[in-house]
Amino acid sequence: MDFAFTIAGFIVGFIVGLTGVGGGSLMTPILVLFFGITPAIAVGTDLLYAAVTKSGGIVVHHHRKTIEWSIVGLLCLGSIPATFAAISILKYLGEAGKNYDQLITTTLSIALILTSLVLIFKKQLLVLGQNDRFATMRNIHHRYQKHMTVLSGALIGVLVSFSSVGAGALGAAILLFLYPRIRSASIVGTDLAHAVPITAIAGLGHLHLGTVNLTLLGSLLIGSLPGIYLGSHLGSYLPEKIMRPVLASMLFMIGLRMAI
Repeated sequence: MDFAFTIAGFIVGFIVGLTGVGGGSLMTPILVLFFGITPAIAVGTDLLYAAVTKSGGIVVHHHRKTIEWSIVGLLCLGSIPATFAAISILKYLGEAGKNYDQLITTTLSIALILTSLVLIFKKQLLVLGQNDRFATMRNIHHRYQKHMTVLSGALIGVLVSFSSVGAGALGAAILLFLYPRIRSASIVGTDLAHAVPITAIAGLGHLHLGTVNLTLLGSLLIGSLPGIYLGSHLGSYLPEKIMRPVLASMLFMIGLRMAI
């Protein structure tokens, strides 16, 4: 069974390297639907998995100066308290003897569907954010940009803690809309720099709750690291206009399946 987890880690790592979509969108539902792992264990393990696999990216983006640390700080103002609050809720439910698997499954299905829609309408979001014809919206957008960033961080913190999804494509889409003038590389780097501490905090919270399987985590990492390396090198040979709708459709169907 450990070898099967390693293969799953390789497949997910390969897709992440190929498309750049966060592993939580794929790993958690795979663990739940195909391996029968309980949702809480799947989410908790995947959070630490994501923190480890994404941490190296921060160094690369920092050297390339593609991280807007001021935006990361605003996101963390919302996401860190929200993450602690979400973990506290799960702890309270667990101590009360209530099964919160349904809460996690519902949040996961919503997050997956939102992520799939973001992948489909990514260009439209960018156009909307840059459209100067919406003068009133642009003024409101500029005036409350920092407040919206903090609130977005809080939303991401809750989604990540409950589902391990939200710090990847969804977080990047939010930044794309709030900061349409920032170049794409900085959107990716900033989103990644925010994702690593949030997934680490949430993952450690789940570890404290006892919803992390360290043996499973090790098996996933053994497969995913070479998968990410291989996928990242092959990604330039596959057109994004083909990969994005295929991945979006897959995430949408998985989201519906989780909801059902």
